[in-house]
Amino acid sequence: MSHTRTDAGSSLDASRRARELTEAADGRVVDVLVVGLGATGAGVALDAAARGLDVVAVDAHDMAFGTSRWSSKLIHGGLRYLASAQFDVAHESAVERGVLMTRTAPHLVSAQPFVLPLTPLVSRAQGSLAWAGLRAGDVLRLAARTPRQFLPAPRRLTATEARHLAPSVRPAGLRGGLLSWDGKVTDDARLVTALARTAAAHGARVLTRVRALELTGTGARIRDELTGEEGEIRARAVINASGVWAGDLVEGIRIRPSRGTHLVLRSERLGALPAGLHIPIPGETNRFVLVLPQGDGRVYVGLTDEPVEGDIPDVPEVPETDIGFLLDVLGSALDTPVTRDEVVGAFAGLRPLLDTSAQDGRDGEAARTSDISRRHAVLTSPDGVTTIVGGKLTTYRRMAQDAVDAATAARGLPAAPSRTAALPLVGAASPARLRALPAPPRLIRRYGTEAEAVQALMTREPALSEPVLPSHPVTRAELVWAARHEGALDESDLLDRRTRIGLVPGDRAEVLGVAREVLAEAAAVRS
Repeated sequence: MSHTRTDAGSSLDASRRARELTEAADGRVVDVLVVGLGATGAGVALDAAARGLDVVAVDAHDMAFGTSRWSSKLIHGGLRYLASAQFDVAHESAVERGVLMTRTAPHLVSAQPFVLPLTPLVSRAQGSLAWAGLRAGDVLRLAARTPRQFLPAPRRLTATEARHLAPSVRPAGLRGGLLSWDGKVTDDARLVTALARTAAAHGARVLTRVRALELTGTGARIRDELTGEEGEIRARAVINASGVWAGDLVEGIRIRPSRGTHLVLRSERLGALPAGLHIPIPGETNRFVLVLPQGDGRVYVGLTDEPVEGDIPDVPEVPETDIGFLLDVLGSALDTPVTRDEVVGAFAGLRPLLDTSAQDGRDGEAARTSDISRRHAVLTSPDGVTTIVGGKLTTYRRMAQDAVDAATAARGLPAAPSRTAALPLVGAASPARLRALPAPPRLIRRYGTEAEAVQALMTREPALSEPVLPSHPVTRAELVWAARHEGALDESDLLDRRTRIGLVPGDRAEVLGVAREVLAEAAAVRS
């Protein structure tokens, strides 16, 4: 039976979680159990629920707890993959970027301009190669049928124009720049939250703090991490979307994690940044350090691509070597280099790259993780568990579609075709409607049509309209909204994922008390 999307049905809170966890573990058999609530897992839950399937999705922690909150916040058009002759991956990326920008999440995904400054460290040959790549990227946009109004054409800049868009770049020897456009998500964790809530609106039970202890083709043994109680969820099909932890749940899955590190700077350190920056990495032809203004008083600088050995941590640590590398590359283009003490935060994510070296007869070969294909793979274990690995944030929707197709086919489960390429997420609307909303643009970029409801909270209770920090625009109303409607259960959910205050440890400590007050008030309202 298909489920009708309603705004009320998309709200997630502690009460709904408790009720639906009891339902999920009461012995009935659901159609699909999804393990993992990153972008791919939440996308799988939405894809399956939108086809009319009965879905339960669990995560040992929170939505977007793992890799999905540590991205560069870019929705790439596939240019890098084009350069390495991965034409299918490049085209798929461009298509999925267009889907997000034009249909499913135009409130969260928009065009981001970038300047590649042509400094003396960028030879004329390198500049010509980069320009050819940007033109090829525009051909990808055309092939993906993304309208020009969403992604303007690349163009060359004079030195004066480059300095206007990138005033912190060293002027000496600057001979111009290259302007390009790509997709950018306001916040990757908010994208995952929108996916999970849209899945919930279609009837999926979205259960955070529920750990899968053991998977089989017919369900999972689970533990409620809030109470310690164990139980079982029975399912006709099981999909393992746990990312870098996929091999812990299914034998035979080998992941080669790659660490991508970003630095967090205060915006005033680099001055006005009308555009982001592409800074070429010395000695590399197709790798750049990105400078990404966030519009919230912060700038991200990233990213690295380093192999990770050993056990997979819940939250990856950032080594000083990564910080030094990014500062060195950044300093190669800036008028005044950034010092270590000006880095107010740093974060690292682990890409779940599939290790195919054994199958290819290259077991033990130390290939760079930056050279491993970003193609995704759908694998079915002997006992019928479907695992989805590889890929990247941009292509989560196609990954989810392929995983549900494979799981339903493997288990003989009747299912309608995927609907998600044309299914708007919670808060989505046309750009014209979004522009007309009576709410601040910052809220619209984060909440879409729900910005009106968040704004109404502030109107009814003016005390909620004040920013919780002098250095960050998030208001108390946004914390309240997250606890009431976005499934936030504790301080970390509020500060580290529903908002990104926690990326700066000092800011996190300053607002921790406010987060606890909001959660206590939400609990009192429920009781």
